[in-house]
Amino acid sequence: MKINHLFTYGAVVLAALLYALPVAALEPVQPLLAELIRPHAPLLGTPEAPALVAADGRDTLESGDPAPVAALFSLEELRDSGDDESELELPDVSLPLSDIPLALNSKVEYFLYYFQTSGKQSFSRWLSRSSRYIPMMKEILKREGMPEDLVYVAMIESGFQMHARSWANAVGPWQFVSETGRRYDLRIDQWIDERKDPVKATTAAALYLKELYGMFKGDWYLATAGYNAGENKILRAISMYNTSDFWELTRGTYLKRETKEYVPKLLAAAIIAKDPARYGFTDIAYLTPIEYDTVTIPSRTNLDLVAKLTGTTYESIKELNPDLRHWCTPPNYPDFELNVPKGSKQQFETEYAKIPEDQRFTERVLYSRYQARKKDSLKSIARRFGTSPAVLAELNGLSAKSRITGKLLLVPTKQTVDFSHEGRTAKSAVNKGSFAKYYTIKSGDTLSALSKRFNVSAKLLSAWNNLKTKVALKPGRRIIIAKFTEKNGEMVPAQSKG
Repeated sequence: MKINHLFTYGAVVLAALLYALPVAALEPVQPLLAELIRPHAPLLGTPEAPALVAADGRDTLESGDPAPVAALFSLEELRDSGDDESELELPDVSLPLSDIPLALNSKVEYFLYYFQTSGKQSFSRWLSRSSRYIPMMKEILKREGMPEDLVYVAMIESGFQMHARSWANAVGPWQFVSETGRRYDLRIDQWIDERKDPVKATTAAALYLKELYGMFKGDWYLATAGYNAGENKILRAISMYNTSDFWELTRGTYLKRETKEYVPKLLAAAIIAKDPARYGFTDIAYLTPIEYDTVTIPSRTNLDLVAKLTGTTYESIKELNPDLRHWCTPPNYPDFELNVPKGSKQQFETEYAKIPEDQRFTERVLYSRYQARKKDSLKSIARRFGTSPAVLAELNGLSAKSRITGKLLLVPTKQTVDFSHEGRTAKSAVNKGSFAKYYTIKSGDTLSALSKRFNVSAKLLSAWNNLKTKVALKPGRRIIIAKFTEKNGEMVPAQSKG
């Protein structure tokens, strides 16, 4: 009887503990602020733990993003590559003054808590690097008529890493996929990737965000969500849920978790970065703002020669020019503008003029990777890549009798680059100062249906995209479904002719 009484008592205690457990578990992510009323940002309940993936993915399956440029490298670059293309790491009630709207709700509070706890180490690094690039980026955003606090988009996209690359092959501080980068005239080829250039990439990001802002009628939450997921994804969500309120859109299941968390993460990052000490970031080793002079390079030139003439190191020249992919300035790029340490321009130009043109550049063999197939041999692979079996064996530490099936081999590449056209890309089909909104055709789409869906005449859709009204639309093709023109700092629908 006594044993039964003890058993019953123990069961009651255990049930009470189990009942209380969820409340205790949630306590750290429920700040006192949760009890306040915030009419401008409705509470959406307790958020799930954030998806700790790179906050730079794009809706690339819809965008038809072309395959990335094949990776080529010299042996010296292979040895020195290190952690060049690093993967991204993510992680008083008054709000600071900001030129983008800040809000405080449970989702923003969660990331305020996360950045101060689990994500504190990563956020500290972001803050440290931010001082190197923020002054320059803010100046560019201001020049383009954009809010300066949009720099925090680059913070959550890349942590201000120039060489950041996401799982979706988005690259650089603003995390452009190649298609979007080229859309804003960023050069991307085997020799140069301007998505890593902080000046050119920031300019492109400002133009893209300006387009999104106009497209979403002045709503920065929708615009930045569109920057993350792609504008078409957000437009479909608005149509699906019949609301233009970002917080309402996050209630549904259509948007990916990453996109739902993108805006709260941005707001939390901006709130902390504008007043770091208030949130416990008091011992940050801030980097000095980046400064440099720019010199004009008339022909291909080795970067180690530039380093020698400016009294610095090869690594310093590479850091000042993160868009350069190899040991030299790119071919077919006369009058290339190269960044050199501040104060060294005159010295460089004087010494550079003394060096004959044929002594400024040294050709190097470029290499790539090749996975050997079942019937491959060193002899057949050597023949394919224009080398000898002995060279391949030495490069890869193999003997003549080594089994190579399935092995990833280092191979020299044939110099098949057409230097006369390398890096030259077609300009955008729309005029400067004008922007287009795109849609990727899906199976079953018709011109008539798209005309009704996007409230534009079939005749205009045909004219914009060179379509024939009686021809079936090919799935995967990207077409223009709206055009905008910048007018008085705002994006307005372009007037059609006729």
